[in-house]
Amino acid sequence: MARHAAPDESAVPAEAHDETEIPAQGAPAAQPEYDIAWEVQRAIRILNPNGEIKMPRPTKTRVMAVANQKGGVGKTTSTVNLAVSLALHGNRVMVVDLDPQGNASTGLGVEHGVGTPGIYESMVHGTPLKEVAHEVDGIPGLFCIPATIDLAGAEVELVNVVAREARLQKALNAYDEELDYVLIDCPPSLGLLTVNALVAAREVLIPIQCEYYALEGLGQLLRNIELVKAHLNEGLKVSTILLTMYDKRTKLADQVEKEVRGHFNELVLSSVVPRSVRLSEAPGYGQSIITYDPASKGAARYVEAAAEMAQRGSRTKKRKK
Repeated sequence: MARHAAPDESAVPAEAHDETEIPAQGAPAAQPEYDIAWEVQRAIRILNPNGEIKMPRPTKTRVMAVANQKGGVGKTTSTVNLAVSLALHGNRVMVVDLDPQGNASTGLGVEHGVGTPGIYESMVHGTPLKEVAHEVDGIPGLFCIPATIDLAGAEVELVNVVAREARLQKALNAYDEELDYVLIDCPPSLGLLTVNALVAAREVLIPIQCEYYALEGLGQLLRNIELVKAHLNEGLKVSTILLTMYDKRTKLADQVEKEVRGHFNELVLSSVVPRSVRLSEAPGYGQSIITYDPASKGAARYVEAAAEMAQRGSRTKKRKK
C-alpha cells in the first residue's frame, strides 16, 4: 500500500470545535521518505509536547464494544484513533476488527487480504488470538486482530455451534498477554457478530454523529444491549458516548449535541470530533489521523477523548504487575 509523506505541521488552536488550521512556527525539517517511527515521534511532539496529557492504565482490562448499527457515524475512525492515542501514552491495546469490510485493519495498516488469518479463524475454528494478532507497525503496545471477507459468512457458519454468542468471549478469555484495552469495532448491524462483541465486552462506546437522524435506530441498539445484559452478560453497560462529525457552520450540530448531552448526561465525552477531510483521508494511507496529520483538529480531539476515557476508567489502586 502506498505511503504518504507527512503533512506540514500546524499549531492546534484551543477552541473545541474549530477546524481552522494555523501554520506553526519553527516546524522541524520535512522527512523525505515515509518513516513510521519518525511520524509517531512527530505526533507526540505536536499533540503532547509537555507531557501534560495523561492516560493512566486501568486497574483491569477494559473490553469495549464500539457499536452503532447505523453506518457512517465514525465507529471505525473512533476505534482506530482512540486505540492509537491510548497506545502512544503507555497503554497496551488490542483492536478486534469485527467488521467483514476490514476497515479498522486498513486504518492501522494491517494486512487483511484473502487468506490472512484473523478473527474469523478464532471465532469459527478456535485459533488462539495470539496466533492471529498483528503488531501495528511503529506503535509499541498496539495490536490488531484483522478481519477478512471470510468473516461475512461467519454468522451462517456459527448457527449450529453451541454457545455461538460467546465465541469471541471465549477467544479473549484464552488470551494470556497483559492488555489494558480491547476495542472491538462492530459491524453496522445488530447480527450475531455484534452480539458476540456485546457478550465479550464490559462496556459499550457509542459514536453519534452531529447530523440529521443522529438518534435514528439508537433505541433498538439500547434495547439489544439490555437484552444481552439480561440474558448473556449482566455486567455490560453503556459507559461512553462520543459525538462525531461536528460541523461548526451549522446550527443543527449544536442542537444535536445539546439533545445528546441532555439525554445521556455524564456518559458523553467532553471532546467532540469535527467533520474533517483529513480524517477521511488517513485510512487510505494505512494510518490513523494521529500519525497522518497530528496537527489537525481531528487528531487533537481524539487524543483528548482518549485521555478522558482513560481518566474516567482509572483507579487509585495500584495495578498488579
